[in-house]
Amino acid sequence: MPSSMPSLTARRFTSPIPLSTRSLSLARRVHYSPVTLRTFSSTTPQQSEDAHSHYDPPSGWLWGIPPGEKREKEGWEGMWVYGMYGSLLAAVVAYAYKPDTSIQTWALEEARRRLEAEGILPDPQAKS
Repeated sequence: MPSSMPSLTARRFTSPIPLSTRSLSLARRVHYSPVTLRTFSSTTPQQSEDAHSHYDPPSGWLWGIPPGEKREKEGWEGMWVYGMYGSLLAAVVAYAYKPDTSIQTWALEEARRRLEAEGILPDPQAKS
């Protein structure tokens, strides 16, 4: 290992800004409570109110349904399907009919209007 690389075992903090002796003494007096130093592994698991296990053992079937049996739909599934695809259809229709607000369209219309006002382009609505 090259000597220019910092040691991984170094535990000393060196600040690029020199600290005054007052701030150093204040930093030494700070005590951390055990709550702030607690890791996730030291938390106790939450217990449920009942004593039964909430674990479903694996049955070997996809979603626990054997082949040949019809899956029973839950009450929210139909509403979700209609809501999902209905909102998708509404978004597609709204996107198809949204006004064209691009800068290129505005500039083309403005240039055409100015050229018609100066008489360079003929008025498309005037009958010849």
